[in-house]
Amino acid sequence: MSEWYQRMRQEIAAGGAVEEIDEPGATRQGRIYGIVVLALLVWLGVRSPWTLLFVVGLLVSVFLHEVGHFSTARLTGMKVTQFFMGFGPRLFSWRRGETEYGARALPLGAFVRIIGMNNLDEVGPADEPRAYRSRSYPRRLLVITAGSLMHMLIAFALFFGVFAIAGREGPTGVVRIMALDTTGPATKAGLVEGDRIESIGGTVVRSYDDVRAAIRSHAVGDRVDVHVQRADGTRDTVTVGLIAGTDPGSVAYMGIWADDWGWKKIGIGSAFVHGFTEIGSTVSRSVTGVFTALNPLNSIRHLTGSDDSLRTRPTTVVGVSQVGGTVGKNDGLKGILLLLAGVNVFVGVFNMIPLLPFDGGHAAIATYERIRSRKGRRYTADIAKMVPVATLVVGALALLFVTGLWLDITQPLG
Repeated sequence: MSEWYQRMRQEIAAGGAVEEIDEPGATRQGRIYGIVVLALLVWLGVRSPWTLLFVVGLLVSVFLHEVGHFSTARLTGMKVTQFFMGFGPRLFSWRRGETEYGARALPLGAFVRIIGMNNLDEVGPADEPRAYRSRSYPRRLLVITAGSLMHMLIAFALFFGVFAIAGREGPTGVVRIMALDTTGPATKAGLVEGDRIESIGGTVVRSYDDVRAAIRSHAVGDRVDVHVQRADGTRDTVTVGLIAGTDPGSVAYMGIWADDWGWKKIGIGSAFVHGFTEIGSTVSRSVTGVFTALNPLNSIRHLTGSDDSLRTRPTTVVGVSQVGGTVGKNDGLKGILLLLAGVNVFVGVFNMIPLLPFDGGHAAIATYERIRSRKGRRYTADIAKMVPVATLVVGALALLFVTGLWLDITQPLG
């Protein structure tokens, strides 16, 4: 336990893995793990290609997150000794210049090793001028926030790309029947899914609210003419006898669910603007989502069955991938890309929580040191005092992960 804690302490202090490798290459254990992971990915691709595509998108996002840290560190003169995709045993690695690049067997993330992240990270005298802690506050803040900034750039690129090519979901002014009560009067009269409703009882409808208002303007027992356009483009008029709903005191009931929501083409300029506004609204929802995700009471309620709301349910990459598979089946590639955009925004916000080991914790420390520095004398925070709190944070995250994984397996979201 002591050895494990010391290793965690070192990795928190270093801002990543601390293992240095004299001879780049692979390990036998890494090869075995890699074959198992590859087999699982192949199985996933056969079982659900859309889920695999979403998982690949997540891995690319993680890679670009680290590219953000790596590129800004090199740009600001810091020394980067490692850039790895994955964790665990090495699959392969090579050294180019002063940096070792490679991949590890477990595709659960990635890391970039920048020397001298704080006062506990030992650095030789020759390298000290290139340590993270030796650089100016603006440069440190740029490097440590670059990962989250990269997530926002990814999200904007995805939002803009989908909006510019496929359009944007929203009210179309065209009302289509999405589902019917199989025993309801609409089905018996001959209405089917996909019919475009033009008017009900002489009232033109352009939204779901119009449909509901038109139906409720009639009484139970009335027979109303519904003008529709069929999927083949032909127009038809169907007479539907309204009945009472099953609930006490129900108003007239037709037995359809119709909606005007759909994909609508927009211009490049509009796609650009909506790309930014979509990020803004997603950030707002993500902030709320962060507090929801970190609330342990939500996990307890879901485990005990006292809460089944998807809004408060903890989940993991397994659950999100399940959702990705469902979204892919329903909306295809554009749905997958929009879901990836939303996930990138959430991860970018989550990663800036001002606690170690998040990037936001390192940003908070750099800001605190800047505030405490006076008259050219730099203040250096003692990271050792923060490691116990960081350990509790890691423990809480582990508990949330286990809870979310259990729910994702026993109560799949897809």
